[in-house]
Amino acid sequence: MSADNPITSARHMGEIYQNAIRQFMDSLDDRFNRAVEMLVEASGHVIICGMGKSGLFGRKISSTFASTGTPSIFLHPAEAIHGDLGKVRRDDIMIMISSSGETEEVIRLLPALKRMGVRMIAMTGDAGSTLANHADAVLDIAVDREACPLNLAPTTSGLMTLVTGDALAIALMEKRGFQVEDFAATHPGGALGKRLLSTVAETMVKENLPFVSPDDTMRDVIVAMTQGRLGIALVGSADNLKGIITDGDLRRGLVNDIDISQASAADLMTPRGLTINPEARMADAEQRMQEARVQCLVVMNDDDHVVGVVQIF
Repeated sequence: MSADNPITSARHMGEIYQNAIRQFMDSLDDRFNRAVEMLVEASGHVIICGMGKSGLFGRKISSTFASTGTPSIFLHPAEAIHGDLGKVRRDDIMIMISSSGETEEVIRLLPALKRMGVRMIAMTGDAGSTLANHADAVLDIAVDREACPLNLAPTTSGLMTLVTGDALAIALMEKRGFQVEDFAATHPGGALGKRLLSTVAETMVKENLPFVSPDDTMRDVIVAMTQGRLGIALVGSADNLKGIITDGDLRRGLVNDIDISQASAADLMTPRGLTINPEARMADAEQRMQEARVQCLVVMNDDDHVVGVVQIF
């Protein structure tokens, strides 16, 4: 491998990673099923524990568990030795990560965890290690070599650790029937959470709606559309909506040689238009707009009154 060719180096690393993924797939057996069943049966938290780089990978795995419906925390083994072990309860499950299976800070926790009756899943590269011998289930994260040219930095082994952790989380999601709505509930601040959890009423524009009369000229309509900044004009009133005019209606009118200067709002409007209830979810509103290929929906309450306009961009 040429030391002065970064692309060659990156491709070589990719080949090593591909081999590691194939190795991971080939290693899957009843031990993985056992670990998943332990996690499904657990009534407490999944506590991830690892030292150094294993700890950093463990933090990411714990975050994945938490965001996919499995309560999880990360426990630093050195801090656990000095009091943080009090965070652990008998109904929790520990996932202990150590490539060698002999990491001192991790091994020192094993007697205490055994006394507490806490079940353990070991993620290790040595099935004969101290950690593996104390665990209730063992997941193999051994690799042939690291992608590091010195075969020292935890590169390939880090990948194997993350892949194994993600595989556990995905298996749990499927076992528990975890759905998009459940994901949104744990991500209320993200775009997905806002889209799935918020209602049309929380998102719609409800002030200064661009109403025009059926007899208004197209100049009046264009002024109302411009001021409303929604790309539509509402023909009629809040309690008697007769139709809507979109910027698309204006373009079609011009293509069809309609004399815009002589036309009224009633001449170009689409009767009523697409509407939605304010209590509907934004996800449903977006789906309707995408299916109809429109950017706005008129929001009407149960009394058939216009209360707003909702749009996507």
